[in-house]
Amino acid sequence: MLSIRISGAKVLTKTNKTRSVTLVTTRFHSTQPSHGGSSPHRTCLSETFIPQESNPPKRSDGQSWLSNAGYLRQAHSGIFHMLPLGQRVQEKLERLIDKYMQQVGASKVSLSSLSSQELWKQTNRLEGYGPELFRLSDRKKAHFLLAPTHEEEITTLVKSTVKSYKQLPLRLYQIGRKYRDELRPRQGLLRSREFIMKDLYTFDETVESAMQTYSEVRAAYSRLFDELKLPYVVAEATSGDIGGDLSHEYHLPISVGEDNVISCDSCSYAANEELAVAKVDMPAEDAKPQAQVWRGISKDRTVLVNVWYPAAVGISGYTINTHVINSIVDPSIENAGSLWSTTTNDKLSPTNQKVLNIFDQRLGPKFEEELDTLAAMMLPPGSDLELASLDIQVISISDDGQPLNLLRIREGDSCAYCSSGKLKIQKAIELGHTFHLGTRYSEPLQAAVQNREDQLVTMQMGCHGIGVSRIIGAVADLLADSKGLNWPRAIAPFEAIIIPGKDSSQEDAESVYDLLKNHHDPNAQPIDVVLDDTKGIFVARLTEADRVGYPVIVLLGRRWASEKMCEVQCRRLSIKEDIPFKDLPMYINNILSQL
Repeated sequence: MLSIRISGAKVLTKTNKTRSVTLVTTRFHSTQPSHGGSSPHRTCLSETFIPQESNPPKRSDGQSWLSNAGYLRQAHSGIFHMLPLGQRVQEKLERLIDKYMQQVGASKVSLSSLSSQELWKQTNRLEGYGPELFRLSDRKKAHFLLAPTHEEEITTLVKSTVKSYKQLPLRLYQIGRKYRDELRPRQGLLRSREFIMKDLYTFDETVESAMQTYSEVRAAYSRLFDELKLPYVVAEATSGDIGGDLSHEYHLPISVGEDNVISCDSCSYAANEELAVAKVDMPAEDAKPQAQVWRGISKDRTVLVNVWYPAAVGISGYTINTHVINSIVDPSIENAGSLWSTTTNDKLSPTNQKVLNIFDQRLGPKFEEELDTLAAMMLPPGSDLELASLDIQVISISDDGQPLNLLRIREGDSCAYCSSGKLKIQKAIELGHTFHLGTRYSEPLQAAVQNREDQLVTMQMGCHGIGVSRIIGAVADLLADSKGLNWPRAIAPFEAIIIPGKDSSQEDAESVYDLLKNHHDPNAQPIDVVLDDTKGIFVARLTEADRVGYPVIVLLGRRWASEKMCEVQCRRLSIKEDIPFKDLPMYINNILSQL
């Protein structure tokens, strides 16, 4: 028969000849009981497939360690296979999410990854998502897509089954695969093309009931991230392509983050960069600040947009916050002035050429009166158009009547919500997002119920996401060091590993395992433990354990044979202590409670 010995350096084939091979340390799950007969089953490393790479990664970031330590493998650009260690982390995180979803009365469903393009047309999202959607057709030319979110499908499902207010509130969630055709997948699990998400969809009869639901979900999210012991920040946010008028993001501050979160060092204020505001020092009423202009162009390329702000402010390091005007301008255009001149000369008569002037509140209330004196700056250099022939408009307040703050916040700006706070800017990764959708989807999809007055009312909706695979990648990045990964207790593949030394036997290691797994101390929880029953060199096994990132390592070292003492290590807490056998459950539980 064909047999392969993985741990060694030779492979025996049918011809009984040997050849040298180079293999990484690999373990395969055995279908046979590892301890025979009626002996209790113990979880052992020899039973687990962990294809580790032979050398440490060139970079000590979490994404590199996840692959190096055998948690996952990249299959294609932005697409990953989860291996047994990674699957254990993912399943623990999913069970944790299940717990908190059940606390808000949510029922778990599993929706198809395929969604109808026709539904997305009804909600005007099909074209809005653009090339990020994976689109496909079946043999009958019906058009589908791989869903990045499921608002359309869940709304259609609920519409067909829920008819009365008596069936509300309704809360449905799923944990499953989502798809986004990222132009440049990067940072491993943090920006991938296939990813695991939890999405909760809520349905209520009234706005008041929907707000109560929103508050309950936010509280559940906070409890979940508290249990993970992550330094998260809850930030006010815009709703983007999802829609709605109320949302919050849950961010993990980390240097590799792609988002900026603004928070106050004195009060609880926090917001994402798009929504954040700072206290603005206004000029004296009779002041005439010097102005400078930033040019943009409307998305249809027909309107020149001039953004005016104080010259002194620009000198001190501020830049335009294009998020404030992104509904008007295309911020990706760098040569807006020359593009506008070319476009208007080609397409429009002079009477249709428009210039929109938007000015920052720091220029003061009288700036509009002074705008005529800046005629020379109003058009791009080299333009031969006459101002008198143009349709010139001015905007100085937002849709809600507030003066416009058009400049990006800087580190150290004053908080607008407390008297002494200063704003700080942190790079962060978004882990979760809560949205109050209102009738954004239920209205176009006609999802309504009969209310108490026997009237048909459109259901109020919410959607609330958590990036499951993204949390795994973010935690790996946050806690990894030069030796390997580190995990919070709640999602570690195993909470502890037992490594026997040369002065201890397999039976000794099993006795430690049984104590930790099945102890009867009412003050200590059973510990999720794995036994290293491999035959490698002791130091190499310890290095491998550090690489995997078990929260606690229990070594049966030099003091075991004579004193029944185990060495307990915890890299995150810088602990290395010799502990008596009988005290292990309580001591290790104390460590784990801090992780």
